[in-house]
Amino acid sequence: MLAETKKDALARLKTAEGHIRAVQKMVEDERYCIDVAKQINAIIRALEKTNAVVLRGHLSSCVREGMKNNNDEQLINELVELFEQRKV
Repeated sequence: MLAETKKDALARLKTAEGHIRAVQKMVEDERYCIDVAKQINAIIRALEKTNAVVLRGHLSSCVREGMKNNNDEQLINELVELFEQRKV
């Protein structure tokens, strides 16, 4: 993983972790369900953005290097598997 990707991903994950703790507190405090659901949606979006950062980094480094080393088939299979997981 590229250093800049790692730094960005870790920062985003730490932020999401803080949001999760805040939502846990909202549930403990029996806050209004719609407010909790809105915060959960915000966490999901934050994690999706983090996933995009990691995937971009993978494409920029691992995939590029793998293509040079003729690992095309393995790379394609990994990406197909990743996108198939999103269908669930």
